[in-house]
Amino acid sequence: MSKLSKNRKLASEKVDTDKLYSIDEAAKLVKEITTTKFDASVDMDVRLGVDPRKANQMVRGVVTLPHGTGKQVRVLVLCTPDKEEEAKAAGADFVGLDDYVAKIKGGWTDVDVIITMPTVMAKVGALGRVLGPRGLMPNPKSGTVTMDIAKAVAEVKAGKIDFKVDKYGIIHSSIGKVSFEADKIEENAKEFVGIINKLKPSAAKGTYIKSVYLSSTMSLGIQIDPRTLD
Repeated sequence: MSKLSKNRKLASEKVDTDKLYSIDEAAKLVKEITTTKFDASVDMDVRLGVDPRKANQMVRGVVTLPHGTGKQVRVLVLCTPDKEEEAKAAGADFVGLDDYVAKIKGGWTDVDVIITMPTVMAKVGALGRVLGPRGLMPNPKSGTVTMDIAKAVAEVKAGKIDFKVDKYGIIHSSIGKVSFEADKIEENAKEFVGIINKLKPSAAKGTYIKSVYLSSTMSLGIQIDPRTLD
């Protein structure tokens, strides 16, 4: 059995694994038990009572966190020349089309979000084998295929995130940084779970949100009472 580090031991003493914490308690506690020397991400794992194998129980959506994610999001806009200035003015990190399509075909994916236009999806669609496995493929449902390039870039930079239930029925996402004040972590968490609640499939039976955990990079998970997230 591996020996617990001093910091890990102290953290485990603070977290009661049998307790359901309120979101305000968890937001404060996750800051206390994080000992990384870098500004760790704060993550949420929401286990749902759905069967993702069935199309009518798939849960996918977007949410704009009120306080952002704290992460510098690198945005690539694949667009026609007439939209390039609009994209740059909105804060896109990379802008172009054919040159970036060629780079991606060569394996370059050093971005977090790709935004494009319906009129160039034929070219972008050919990149599915590279972008799909990395979760970078633009999608109209997530707002990343649009003619309003400026709005899409601004929303992503402000903290808009795309989420999707995995094959185990769990939605996982970063909702902030440990450096955030506890009330900002709490508000981001409530917004995130609130959107998930609104997306409940009509075909889902029984308990929809089965469990919610809050953690940071390399920290223990803190189980949250879902009722405190309303």
